[in-house]
Amino acid sequence: MSGATIQSWTNAHVWLETGEAVDVKYQVYRSGKKHFLEMCDAGGEPIHTLELPHGVKLDKSSYEVFLRYILLDVVAA
Repeated sequence: MSGATIQSWTNAHVWLETGEAVDVKYQVYRSGKKHFLEMCDAGGEPIHTLELPHGVKLDKSSYEVFLRYILLDVVAA
């Protein structure tokens, strides 16, 4: 099974609980049977790639919730 883009690169302005906002861009793609959300900073530097849970119905608002959690976990660390 090959890969496919589910959502092409999208800019997002993500508000964190601290009141700080972070500009990022992300894409969602399939590779084989797995789905991934890849996030970069506004300049294109990779931040994190997350394998999305199987069976989770996702839409744009759900992707942005994942972005917030990634930023809190990865960037704040």
